[in-house]
Amino acid sequence: MATRRYEQRLRADAAKDTRRRILDAVEERLREAPADRMAVDDIARRAGVSRSTIYLLFGSRGGLFDAFGLDVIERAGIARVREAIANPDPRATVRDGIRAGAHVYAANRDVLRALFSMAQLDGDAFAGAVERMLDDRRRHMRLFATRLDEAGALRAGVTRAQAAQLLWVLTGFEAFDQLYDGQGLGAEAVADLLAATAERSVLA
Repeated sequence: MATRRYEQRLRADAAKDTRRRILDAVEERLREAPADRMAVDDIARRAGVSRSTIYLLFGSRGGLFDAFGLDVIERAGIARVREAIANPDPRATVRDGIRAGAHVYAANRDVLRALFSMAQLDGDAFAGAVERMLDDRRRHMRLFATRLDEAGALRAGVTRAQAAQLLWVLTGFEAFDQLYDGQGLGAEAVADLLAATAERSVLA
């Protein structure tokens, strides 16, 4: 029995290592040529695995890129955002959640920019992954706007729907990148500016 458990653990570790190599190969390829369609065969070659292994682990080409999108934000530090938005003080959540999100974007800005670009260029692969990320953020902004309203923290005249829309804009990668790359601001400066803008436009 002990031998069987040991063998099962070895197989699980091997599968985890293989999965990591494949996801790293996607990132390598995305950094090298973000405007070119990505082929599963190329990813398999880079990762040193067969094409069938990729389909076995991820189910489909789209499943591979879904997993990659989730992996990027997890490694970038999305746990910091989750921790910030769990704060029972809604005002602190606005400030700290936006600041944490800006640092997540900064940590993997080049890969995220390529990912969003590829969603336009290679919709069969990346559009689904990106849309699921956006849907998740959209849902959280609606829930958060409701929480702010119930706490009496919304600025007079700002509805729940408007608050959700404003927070959606201010927490987006595009808003971050316009300031980070477009204006040459550092991550900390971008975080401060976005958080202050959210507080002035949404909070009472």
